[in-house]
Amino acid sequence: MLAAATGDLDDAARTAALQPFAERVRAETGTSFVVVMAPDGTRWTHPDPAQVGRTYLGSRAAALAGGRVLETYTGTLGPSVRAVVPVRADGPDGAETGRVVALVSSGISVAAVGREVARDVHVVAVAGGAVLVLALGGSYLVARRARRLTLGLAGPELARMFTYYDTVLRSVREGLLLVDAGGRVQLVNAEARRLLDLPDADDDVVGRPVAQLPLPAALVRLLTADDEAADEVLLTSRRVLVASVRAARAPGAGPDGGGAEEAAVEGTPHAGAVAGRVVTLRDRTDLLALTDELETTRSLAEALRSQAHEFSNRLHTVVQLVEMGRVDEAVDLAVDELAEAQALTDHVVGAVDEPVVAALLLGASARAGERGVELVVAAGSALDEGALERTGTPVRDVLTVLGNLLDNAVDAAATARDAWDGDGGGALVEVHLGLDAEGLAVEVSDSGRGLSAEEAGAAFRRGWSTKDDGRRLHGRGLGLALVGQTVERLGGRVEVDRSVLGGARFRVLLPAQVVPEGRRAAL
Repeated sequence: MLAAATGDLDDAARTAALQPFAERVRAETGTSFVVVMAPDGTRWTHPDPAQVGRTYLGSRAAALAGGRVLETYTGTLGPSVRAVVPVRADGPDGAETGRVVALVSSGISVAAVGREVARDVHVVAVAGGAVLVLALGGSYLVARRARRLTLGLAGPELARMFTYYDTVLRSVREGLLLVDAGGRVQLVNAEARRLLDLPDADDDVVGRPVAQLPLPAALVRLLTADDEAADEVLLTSRRVLVASVRAARAPGAGPDGGGAEEAAVEGTPHAGAVAGRVVTLRDRTDLLALTDELETTRSLAEALRSQAHEFSNRLHTVVQLVEMGRVDEAVDLAVDELAEAQALTDHVVGAVDEPVVAALLLGASARAGERGVELVVAAGSALDEGALERTGTPVRDVLTVLGNLLDNAVDAAATARDAWDGDGGGALVEVHLGLDAEGLAVEVSDSGRGLSAEEAGAAFRRGWSTKDDGRRLHGRGLGLALVGQTVERLGGRVEVDRSVLGGARFRVLLPAQVVPEGRRAAL
């Protein structure tokens, strides 16, 4: 362009040289015109060949001064936005710093801009319409999914229901545990935390798999099994619980074919599928203790009723002997009866001064006598009054251990005696009590058939029994399990082997929970 502008050419030659170049640039840049002109404004190029050679319409002063012109002007092609820049000759240093030898104007008409804007607006409108359709479709799908997930409940109804249900679930008196289909805990109310000794913070429980929580192994098995369960007895370290497990199923069509939804959406269980499990827990520790006490009271009542009948016969005999004038024989008979009853009391109380334990032994002896079993306190037994208080051993735990061991031993001895052919001898239970260097030692032996090594290992498992008479919750299969639970909680130990009486011998050590005064002084 510089050569054509400065060369020794006429205007026609300059137009021939520059017009193709200007038109190519205009086509490539998409502008409305590219006009190359002489400093005086004479056009050398123009999109309209008829305008070549005429004077350029528009401002040029700033460009002639070496600057540039930016303006909107109405020229031969109508209103347009244009720019005008100078073309300089080479200066002394070879750069284009010399005089202005030509001007170049390039611009786009306002009409062309309008057409571009109209085309862009059309594209924007189409795209906006498509986005709107997609948004409406997405909103419909989201709303439809939300209705299915909420079973058709609206927002206020759902919020109200959640508030009520959450309050009810957390305030019920029974322990409540909700587990999803993946075995992760979703809700634990305060009672369940208390019964299972779980942390109070939700972050430590909610969302965690049941296998990672300190739950009883039997409860974990119930939660991971496919079957439902009702009134299953669970033993924790401190409690006897009754658990019921029910599967939570996704709602489906009703009997008439209707229902909130006919099929579940993706990501939710299909109709009728197991969505999780609901576990209810009831504490039966106190009830079991009361039941045992009731059974003991009934046994004592039966024993007293029987003894009353026997003493009534003997009293009538004494009275008749007196009426017959046989006073000496009447006195001898009465003294013999009193001595026999007093001998048992003296034997028990002489070895065991702890009143609660002595009363338990006397009651157990009376119950055993009713079943034809002799209960004796072994020589060397000694438990002075206040021994349990000094060692910190809970009286209730001692009664649990000793009472269940005695009941189990009497059952074993009586059953073995009934199974004997001919005269096999009497049924006998022997108990030994004492304090050693570690704590309270309880030893109960019987004349039953004994336990094999395999049976001894399973004897303390809940539900195990040598008898199958259907008594599982408040009878068979729970007594020894309670013994094992108590011993484990107190940090003791239990041993099972063959006794000298021919049956089983259970030896339990309950360690002292506090250091006795004498031992504390020695330390």
